Amino acid sequence: MTHVVLAQEAAASPLPSLLFLGLMVAVFWLFIIRPQRNRAKAQQTLSKSLSPGEEVRTIGGIHGTVVSVDEESVVLRVEEGKIRVSRRAIGSRVGEDKPDTETP
Repeated sequence: MTHVVLAQEAAASPLPSLLFLGLMVAVFWLFIIRPQRNRAKAQQTLSKSLSPGEEVRTIGGIHGTVVSVDEESVVLRVEEGKIRVSRRAIGSRVGEDKPDTETP
């Protein structure tokens, strides 16, 4: 003869689940949303501060020197001529991301 015993669970507090959910939202914000906002702000600052004569690198890897800047685009001088790219396509100034090699 087989006896089936059904266990009844006591009503658990929702507090641990809510704390876990809150922790997950905080981690998501800390590791994904906040860094993305910082990168976007840095990109806007770079885009607004471009001036002729600066050496830049596009997000596609093209190196060039800024010839002229207007509201939407930038003209770059490259090896064999000039190209026009969107301001948003400028990834960085050349030399900005190099580590400091001077030692005091």
